[in-house]
Amino acid sequence: MNLTNLSKTDIGAALRAALQKGLIRPEDTALIFYDLNCLKSRLDYLCACFPPDTLHGLAIKANPLAKILSFTREISPSLGVEAASVGEVTLAFNAGFSPDRIVFDSPVKTIADLEFALKTGIHLNIDNLDELERVNKLLASPSVLPPHRQYHSTIGLRINPQVGMGTILESSVAGNYSKFGVPIKYRKKELEHAFLTYPWLTGVHLHVGSQGCAMELLVEGIGVLYDFICELNPKRLAAGFQPISIFDIGGGLPISYNSDTIAPSMEDYVSLIRQRAPSFFNPHQLTNLPSYQLTNSFRLITEFGRWVFTNPGWTVSRVEYVKHDPDVNTAMLHVGADLFLRECLNPQDWQHEYTVFDCNGKQKEGLDILPWNLAGPLCFSGDIIAKGVKLPKVEEGDWLVIHDTGGYTFSMWSRFNSRQIPGIIGYRNTEFEILKKRETLEELATFWK
Repeated sequence: MNLTNLSKTDIGAALRAALQKGLIRPEDTALIFYDLNCLKSRLDYLCACFPPDTLHGLAIKANPLAKILSFTREISPSLGVEAASVGEVTLAFNAGFSPDRIVFDSPVKTIADLEFALKTGIHLNIDNLDELERVNKLLASPSVLPPHRQYHSTIGLRINPQVGMGTILESSVAGNYSKFGVPIKYRKKELEHAFLTYPWLTGVHLHVGSQGCAMELLVEGIGVLYDFICELNPKRLAAGFQPISIFDIGGGLPISYNSDTIAPSMEDYVSLIRQRAPSFFNPHQLTNLPSYQLTNSFRLITEFGRWVFTNPGWTVSRVEYVKHDPDVNTAMLHVGADLFLRECLNPQDWQHEYTVFDCNGKQKEGLDILPWNLAGPLCFSGDIIAKGVKLPKVEEGDWLVIHDTGGYTFSMWSRFNSRQIPGIIGYRNTEFEILKKRETLEELATFWK
């Protein structure tokens, strides 16, 4: 089961096979590849680590590619999707996901968005107390909840556990201030009132952050909400309400962007969660729990995106030109801030590994005397993926591979300079599948009409 970074050897073999099969045409100046065996291994492992009734809502924003979504749907009924917009919900339906496998999160939902979610029966995570009032009014409308419907929405409320920030501020969302959720330290009384007022509010949701957040910080956030719900559920039962039974722990487990660094394992993460929130796991068999915890039985939801999609993907660009300056060389590539926005604008926190192959796909060895800058094609000076990288001698016509690019790259594509979106190819060993064709100039022009 491949749960680590793809090796240079395996990537080289796939690159050579793609070249030999004619899948990389002269116009394919850059391509994105996905090792589908690796992706399936990660998904199988994820499902094995959690209780079998867990819904794994894979974050569409990390990878919205239609064929990838369909691929994940077919692996296990435990695999669903997490959507951050009505557009992403539509992608989920188009990929064949049933409403009970779709989680809808967004901090800025319109009334129309909420009505759509409730009518379709997807799981809805409310972001704030004003949104809670909107949902309550909609639920009172017969047109929103007609009788004899197949799916009924379950509803949760996002709570900021306020456990602190990770090492990357832009991807940390559980500090004392966050634009997401209701802060538990400042609004605990209002939160308790909400859960004791609305019987249909049966879920909680949190997300501590993404890359840069240690798993101990993620578990601390889960623990804050776990304690809150364990105290609250007896009060709900006393009020004649069903207990809070849906616990959405979000995603955020860090991955490694460097083959020399070992990322936290999902198994270790689940072990820490088990220690901190034991009634997530067969609570009625854990007789040593306090009585207030034994009243709880939860269905878990996860929202992993980067952990699932990033390591199985890699990007390759043809080197169009090389430039030599006294202290540095520059490789001019066909991808830059259009595909790697975070890397270009925040290079200290977002770094990849790079491998150089010659025009036939043979890996180059050794190190050039001067370091290399990897520059993209866009017309602004910040369009540089990496600076001062130690590489072999790079020549015009070489192929430069950027490792670990399966998540938060293609989904963040920029239209600046109107460049064509590269093709995307999936593969199992040396069997290839076109996941998305390279955009034509006609399709590009249509975007701006």
